Amino acid sequence: MQAELGHLLRDKLKDSCDRNADRAVRRAYRLVLLGAPGVGKGTQAELLMERFGACHLSTGDIFRAARNRPAAELAPGMVTALEFMRRGELVPDDIVVRVVSECTEQLTCPHGFLLDGFPRTVAQAEALKGILARHALRLDAVLDYELPREQILRRISGRRLCSRCGISYHVESRRPKVSGFCDNCGGTVIQRDDDRPEAVLVRLETYACQTAPLISYYRKEGILVTVECGETPEETFARSLVGLRSLAGE
Repeated sequence: MQAELGHLLRDKLKDSCDRNADRAVRRAYRLVLLGAPGVGKGTQAELLMERFGACHLSTGDIFRAARNRPAAELAPGMVTALEFMRRGELVPDDIVVRVVSECTEQLTCPHGFLLDGFPRTVAQAEALKGILARHALRLDAVLDYELPREQILRRISGRRLCSRCGISYHVESRRPKVSGFCDNCGGTVIQRDDDRPEAVLVRLETYACQTAPLISYYRKEGILVTVECGETPEETFARSLVGLRSLAGE
């Protein structure tokens, strides 16, 4: 499984770095994005990547891609990892750390990187610190995105997905024209099991118990930037930039 995930992560980082290879030289930011499921870290990562030219690595994207493949095509270890995710639990540290450690060449991307989904525990954070130190690198900042729990529940439990083409909908902000059917292909619009309120609550509790201690860890490291999510992604992004400048003393 480690080798399989390693190849997926390396390919994702290579694609991201290749897209940025022709960008003008700019400061390389090495950032970690924290925040409970549903706060919008993925959107912020895209905005930050566009602004700084950094490579984006989301371990969650890798696992989600694997989830859409038939079980018969997956290695036994990947099947086990997906079972953890379906229960709203985190994939064990030793598996994720090994995978990321195989990607050190990509983590030295000259444009920097954005880590979304790793580290999620203090043990992973210590491992990441060691990986970077071996390359004379360090994190510049850790952006911690905050959003009230009731808003997270509304965001996630309202998500809907076309079972055929994968287009996303939302019961509040983006409904299909014909209830239950995709505007694009006519496929059935469904709610994923892990987007149901009971599963979301499990995920949030898991995050609070296992991931939230990272906030204290990175605060002690002096690189934590707390960002209160705004009404729009653009507002949240602007607050991220203000936080980064403040940390740098600008």
